[in-house]
Amino acid sequence: MQSVSTKLLLLLSILNQYYLLATPSRVHSISPIPNEALPTKSGYLQVNSTTKSAMFYTFYEAKEPNLLLSETPILIWLQGGPGCSSMLGNFYELGPWRVVSSQGHNVEKLALEPNQGSWNRLFGLVFIDNPIGTGFSLATTTEEIPRDQQAVSKHLYKAIRAFIALESLFKTRPIYVTGESYAGKYVPAIGYYILKRNAGLPTSSQVNLVGVAIGNGLIDPITQVATHAMSAYFSGLVNEKQKTVLEKVQDEAIGLAKLGNWSVATDARSKVLNLLQNMTGLATLYDFRRSIPYEEDLVTTYLSSMEVKKALGANVSIDFEVCSDTVGKILHEDLMKSTKYMVEFLVKHTKVLLYQGEFDLRVGVVAAEAWMKKMKWDQIENFLEADRKVWKVKGKLAGYVQKWGSLSHAIVSNAGHLVPADQAVNSQAMIEDWVLNRGLFSDNGIVEHLNPSYNSE
Repeated sequence: MQSVSTKLLLLLSILNQYYLLATPSRVHSISPIPNEALPTKSGYLQVNSTTKSAMFYTFYEAKEPNLLLSETPILIWLQGGPGCSSMLGNFYELGPWRVVSSQGHNVEKLALEPNQGSWNRLFGLVFIDNPIGTGFSLATTTEEIPRDQQAVSKHLYKAIRAFIALESLFKTRPIYVTGESYAGKYVPAIGYYILKRNAGLPTSSQVNLVGVAIGNGLIDPITQVATHAMSAYFSGLVNEKQKTVLEKVQDEAIGLAKLGNWSVATDARSKVLNLLQNMTGLATLYDFRRSIPYEEDLVTTYLSSMEVKKALGANVSIDFEVCSDTVGKILHEDLMKSTKYMVEFLVKHTKVLLYQGEFDLRVGVVAAEAWMKKMKWDQIENFLEADRKVWKVKGKLAGYVQKWGSLSHAIVSNAGHLVPADQAVNSQAMIEDWVLNRGLFSDNGIVEHLNPSYNSE
């Protein structure tokens, strides 16, 4: 006859097996990167020869260039955060291959599949983990991680120069710097820095910067923070009483920023967003339609594979994180500072594209229009008076475009904060038309007038 203890052990064993079967497994099966999905080039771009700190990059050459390679534009993509890896953009948004998940028996399988809306169809595409300490980039010490946009720009400039030096043809190719979210700081900062440096260099030594594109960018935080209550109210997400409460908290953050109390102002902005999150009960403020947040952890898990790291040429000792808390904390005081004056400088000397996903509550359409109205640019009144035109892709509504001179503003329909993730093909059409001056992004006002619903093919 079995003892009581033996029976108890048997019962516990059965219960344990039942628990394992009933509980969703977190075991992952990660497929290696197919040869056809490997970057054209990848590795490290040194920013400090003494400490060996360096930025990680992946480069994908244009798949179907319609120009000579020496004239084919190169797009540089910078992720936001601060401290989020551009590998998120690469493997979740606009790169040629995306991480996808499928469920097997108690196993989540991760693999890559082609992205039909990749931004390297007609152009070369570079993803850079910026600043150092982000993603696979190397920061020898935390003290070396930039604390403001001036320091960010110096490192990025060295990395971009190092990339251009990799191939003789890179020196002649037009460069466009693009990015989203906190890259609303990075993109204007490096664009401004490049143009200032170019002014003192012979043409042969200059970086051939032609334009910058910023998606859902945090550019002028004081102005943008002031719009959260209004955006939520007119989206039907809060009532008038809640709107008033939000406005009071917004004013506190704005007042602190105006006094130069940058760190406390950043905390106050977080209070605004947390309050808005609690009031609305949304899954994410990045896209108020979504029932679950963006699945960024897919990229974290995939890039944690030793085999994947080796294939990309990344330092295998790095524990990959999509977003670095360390970098975020170091740039804490930078968050509420403005780069508007840099955008104003760029719009006078290059072409600028600003675009928003229409359902982003953090740095969306209303926030963008608020700070654009305050731009110091001799053409801003013409821009504000320009028609907002219906934009179609292959006969279907893709959004709206407003353009005057060197400034274009696009609102992408059915998209949130991560526009290329939500609307891959339409975002591809947008960036291609903007770079190539086609359709609603054309400099030809007559063409725009005759074709207000231009169909990008």
